Amino acid sequence: MSKSSKKGKRDEALHDTPEPTPDAPPPPQADGARMSNKDYLAALRELHVELVKLQQWVVHSGSKICIVFEGRDGAGKGGTIKALTERVSPRIFRVVALPAPTEREKSQMYLQRYLPHLPAAGEVVIFDRSWYNRAGVERVMGFCTPEEVDTFLRSVPLVERAIVASGVILIKYWLEVSQAEQTRRLQARIHDGRKTWKLTGMDLKSYSRWYDYSRARDAMFAATDTPDTPWYVADSNDKRRARLNIISDLLDKIPYQAPARKAPKLPARQKRGGYRESDHPFRHIAARF
Repeated sequence: MSKSSKKGKRDEALHDTPEPTPDAPPPPQADGARMSNKDYLAALRELHVELVKLQQWVVHSGSKICIVFEGRDGAGKGGTIKALTERVSPRIFRVVALPAPTEREKSQMYLQRYLPHLPAAGEVVIFDRSWYNRAGVERVMGFCTPEEVDTFLRSVPLVERAIVASGVILIKYWLEVSQAEQTRRLQARIHDGRKTWKLTGMDLKSYSRWYDYSRARDAMFAATDTPDTPWYVADSNDKRRARLNIISDLLDKIPYQAPARKAPKLPARQKRGGYRESDHPFRHIAARF
């Protein structure tokens, strides 16, 4: 199947679902039901093949791609990034998730600690949260002053324009989740032992400030949703559909072409040449399964 025909099918799927309105309930899915895991994995496998082709093109062409993921706690950023990167090389697709700034970094220009992580030729850099922390969590939780937020919102479009002018393909995604779905996911982090590590004290504090985050998001969009570096909003109330929609959209936005590839053939193995199996007393692990 050609890339254009795949794109057409992906576009049909995207157009069948109404675009979400921030803070509104999630729109109904086209078939009225959640996507089955079987259908999800089949669609994801096809997209993974395309992502490998994208990776080959990035390396071959020396392209530089930067993808920013933002959204509320529990919006599904981490799961989307995992789906995006699980079948490509971590040396090409680098995920950047910076911890809280050190005292030294706090004394720097705000954007300074993010700039060294921007992609070089042949790299795809994915920010799991980014410099937009200043417009979101730092603003809402009082980690910066209103003046610092205003300065950031005025300056970041200029910085992003310079990033794009340097040859970087910069794509920004906002994952939009409803109040009810966010509550369900955070409750799962409390009760599911596999997810407790995801829940932080900051998550609990920010949970009660839904509309403060809404105001911060709206101000961020108003200042930084520009023709040069627009925001793309994804309804993430259905995680599986959100991941597929975002990866499909990403592939459509990058003009990649898979380089010609000749399938390699495994060479013949060397002959035993007198080798004898070792009689070393290896310590095998227990076969519990």
